[in-house]
Amino acid sequence: MLLEYIAIGVLLFLATAVAAIAIFLGELFGPKRKSDKKAQPYESGMLPIGPGTRRMPVRFYLIAVLFILFDIEIVFFLPWAVVFRQLGLFGLIEMIIFIGILLVGYIYAWKKGALEWE
Repeated sequence: MLLEYIAIGVLLFLATAVAAIAIFLGELFGPKRKSDKKAQPYESGMLPIGPGTRRMPVRFYLIAVLFILFDIEIVFFLPWAVVFRQLGLFGLIEMIIFIGILLVGYIYAWKKGALEWE
């Protein structure tokens, strides 16, 4: 049973080794000349104007979270579509319930104005 996991272990080891080698080679051969201009934000050579960070409106994060939420839930359609014929009427009813829950959440977000972008 554990022999089946050897391939995953080898893959993790190789990925870690390649990443470590890439970081090591970058540190070894990369440029190391430091200057005041490089220490400034953005390294563009221009003096920064104002703060380095901006406040993002909460609405942006709300729309992003709603997009991720609905996008991830839509991913569940693919496995259902693959085994649709095997599930029969039970699978169809379960998916209708799932779509109904998604639709209620979408309508709630829409009515609350969460999808409005100003």
